[in-house]
Amino acid sequence: MEYSSNDNNSLPLTKFESMLKTNNVLFFDSEEFENIIHHYLNQGKMSLAKKAIKLGLDQHPTSTNLKLFKVEVYVFENKLIQADALLNELYLLEPMNEEIYIQKANILSKKDEHLQAIDVLKKALELTDDVIDLYSLIGMEYLFLDQFEEAKTYFMKCLEEDFEDYAALYNIIYCFDFLGQNKEAIEYLNVFLDDNPYCEVAWHQLGKQYFSLKDYKKALIAFDFAIISDDTFVGAYLEKGKVLEKLKRYEEAIEFYSITLKLEDPTSFALLRIGNCYEKLKNDELAVQYYYKTVHEDPLLDKGWIAITRFYNKRKNYQKALYYINKAINIDSENVIYWKLYSQINLRLNLFEEAERGFKKTLELGNYELSTWISRGDLLIKLGEPEAAIYNFKEAVEFYPENAELEYRLAGLYFLLNETDKGTFHLKNALNFNAEYSFILDELFPEICHKIQVKNLLKTKP
Repeated sequence: MEYSSNDNNSLPLTKFESMLKTNNVLFFDSEEFENIIHHYLNQGKMSLAKKAIKLGLDQHPTSTNLKLFKVEVYVFENKLIQADALLNELYLLEPMNEEIYIQKANILSKKDEHLQAIDVLKKALELTDDVIDLYSLIGMEYLFLDQFEEAKTYFMKCLEEDFEDYAALYNIIYCFDFLGQNKEAIEYLNVFLDDNPYCEVAWHQLGKQYFSLKDYKKALIAFDFAIISDDTFVGAYLEKGKVLEKLKRYEEAIEFYSITLKLEDPTSFALLRIGNCYEKLKNDELAVQYYYKTVHEDPLLDKGWIAITRFYNKRKNYQKALYYINKAINIDSENVIYWKLYSQINLRLNLFEEAERGFKKTLELGNYELSTWISRGDLLIKLGEPEAAIYNFKEAVEFYPENAELEYRLAGLYFLLNETDKGTFHLKNALNFNAEYSFILDELFPEICHKIQVKNLLKTKP
């Protein structure tokens, strides 16, 4: 149980904490100690829980439940050998205590011995009438093993025991989704809703399944029933807004997103979607207002900064686009999309050094798209840094071997530096890979196209 300040049951907790301050040893019965320990564990106050366990065992040295709390703390602290040893002692005393099996399974799970944990939990099932938690624990062990069919079976057992066990329902749908069983999920949810027609969570999940299948009409109906079942269910309004967006019914989508802003504190997701809808409706003033609200509400949401940057980018207001992408980078300098946008905007502003810096940072962050290598290399050529450009393209070749676009660029650069043998090697490669791309030499290296070696090689192209 958990104590509250207005509950008479909080008296033992107050008494215990007073005892700790005064160093006077007071007596508590074992159940009071259990409640005190449970409270501290729930609050994450591990040191106080350990003190309560020690004092509890000093006063009640034979209490199995207090010793099981000690096992729980051992497991939390990853002291699995001590936990196992204590459990073995307890098993000899109470071999029919299902909690001993649960803690044993917990230790096995920590050791990644999930099949053994499942076997132990199934033994515990035989010892108790309170099966829901055990079904859930077995389901989780199967999830750890990526055995989704088996996991689904046990979460379904949870829901059969308690139709309001929404954690089990979410896990069931997770399994269906992972297995790509949208139609089976829909069938299951419809059967469940026949018996529980006012379960807003099930309607919500059903709508999401229809949305995945692009059956937007049925998705809308499902979300409507979720809202009828609980008219404060924010998730249903948000999902209905998403469906209406897909149907290009932007005014209605705004209406449903706006309802969520009244039901709870504004969410950055809803503000962003409203901004997007206004942009689709060509109401730029309101669109940008909501984008501003999005980044104000959640400065860490990259989609907000990307939306406001692209908004100005599309309208060729590159200075403002650059201003906002710089703000975004100041908040999160490891975001690849920010740096790509930064580079593209600087290119449009003819700020080539900054654009090259952005593409370089993008590559450093692990974005190895061919277009990024090429864009950076072409900028280095423009900036008069042929050696750096060669190094860039040679790195790209490691990721994209036999790529004509890279080979033509390397050929042109080597001929530019009068390294004829290397230029010839790469030009032959390029012509073999794709002779149609030879125009790259004309565009990037017009000064080398008159060279006899280049002309002769180009004449031999297939």
